[in-house]
Amino acid sequence: MTWYADGLRFRCTQCGNCCSGEPGAVWVDDDEIAALAVHLAIDAGEFERLYVRRLGGRRALFERFDGDCVFLDAKSRRCTVYTARPVQCRTWPFWEQNIASQEAWDETRAACPGAGTGELFSVERIREHLRAKGA
Repeated sequence: MTWYADGLRFRCTQCGNCCSGEPGAVWVDDDEIAALAVHLAIDAGEFERLYVRRLGGRRALFERFDGDCVFLDAKSRRCTVYTARPVQCRTWPFWEQNIASQEAWDETRAACPGAGTGELFSVERIREHLRAKGA
């Protein structure tokens, strides 16, 4: 039995906290690149040239010098590609490292105003997020 057997609450406030801060990587695959390119009304090759970098044989979105995602609007703190965002972004905050323990979830809640509020996600739905992310 998992420590979150009763589920966890989350409601995205679109605060931008999960899109900024320490450098990291938002991994993208062909389907996500294609969807983002359509969203921006450019072809996939152009999207890759403008927004994708190679990291250890994988592809990730560019970040700004401060660690912010290239698609985070600096003024509004909103994602400019929210409806086409990659799976990694869609599955936040239900990442393995965020739900590994109550303490890890508490740290996530401290950084994310939507974690611990809003809709109740069942254990099965959380596991679906983990599977979608490939955790």
